[in-house]
Amino acid sequence: MASFPKSDLVHPAILSGGSGTRLWPLSRREFPKQLLPLVTPTTLLQDTATRMSGTRFAPPLVICNRDHRFLIAEQLRATGIANATIVLEPAGRNTAPAAVVAALLAAESDADAIVLLAPSDHAVRNIAAFESAVAAATAAARAGALVTFGITPDTPETGYGYVQRGSAISDAPGAFRVARFVEKPDRKTAETYLAAGDYFWNSGMFLFSAATLLQEMAQLQPEILEACRQAVTKGHRDADFFRLDETEFLASPSNSLDYALMEHTTHAAIVPVDMGWSDVGSWGSLWDISEKSGDKNVIRGDVLLTQTRNCYLRSDGPLIAAVGVDDLVVVATNDAVLVTRRDAAQDVKKIVDELERQGRSEHIRHRGPSEKP
Repeated sequence: MASFPKSDLVHPAILSGGSGTRLWPLSRREFPKQLLPLVTPTTLLQDTATRMSGTRFAPPLVICNRDHRFLIAEQLRATGIANATIVLEPAGRNTAPAAVVAALLAAESDADAIVLLAPSDHAVRNIAAFESAVAAATAAARAGALVTFGITPDTPETGYGYVQRGSAISDAPGAFRVARFVEKPDRKTAETYLAAGDYFWNSGMFLFSAATLLQEMAQLQPEILEACRQAVTKGHRDADFFRLDETEFLASPSNSLDYALMEHTTHAAIVPVDMGWSDVGSWGSLWDISEKSGDKNVIRGDVLLTQTRNCYLRSDGPLIAAVGVDDLVVVATNDAVLVTRRDAAQDVKKIVDELERQGRSEHIRHRGPSEKP
């Protein structure tokens, strides 16, 4: 088994397995969005690791696939985080097995460990609000709750799941029981949720006692728990990395923590928070959270424009010249150019699917300047 330093602090577990297809052509399978500087001068992974560092937190654990291990290690070192544990998944199995692995590793050295599970590719602009929410969630987790962070909605968003807040938890101010989880609604339903005031976007961030999570998984998802337990037990160190046993880990069913556990446990809790959160799920959402010019344009790289409004214009390659256009996303790299309406930016994944169907490589990696198509 792996050996990790004992700590009474919150143990961050950062998930870095996504491919970010809706942010093509910048995000590619071999260099996905969490490894890119999209919101700040540093990458989303670096921003996440920095947000979950300091006196309140133990050294982070990053769960990723094997292909990105050296990129992740280098980005963490560049951020000054030299003591992270990088756990390598032989293949993605969604967030439930990842949460179990994180709990098992944290519990090895501290049976009372509190784990903060978070995606590596989300943005949080209000760090003080984030830290306050973590404190409230920690108190709830110490009392036996499995906590999800609910984002205070400001629009009737139909692309997120919702969580309804229930009664307050008396010994954890700011935390509430979960009344129910709701799938992505249609717009009319989302408008009623926004007006009600007790529904929150499901952020995909969780905080829990390792012991509580493992106990609940033993009752509700024993197959996932056993496969992950064996994958950790038979795993091994490889230089700076910890490799889960491939055969055992692949025996685990693939399932999200929401579906596998949170929607069935009686211990689900929510900490509502308005922390300037975004899942950076599309070019449209990136426009939403980015600093804009007087004409509400977001400009990155070599761009010239006139009579242009409400656009996201980014070039990591050739000059982009925009004249008399509104509400567009234009992203240029060395080997591809994307043009889409902002309100259609969620459908960029369809282009990635078509690239794969045609057997092309532009969705997998960036082509060098001297390479031919």
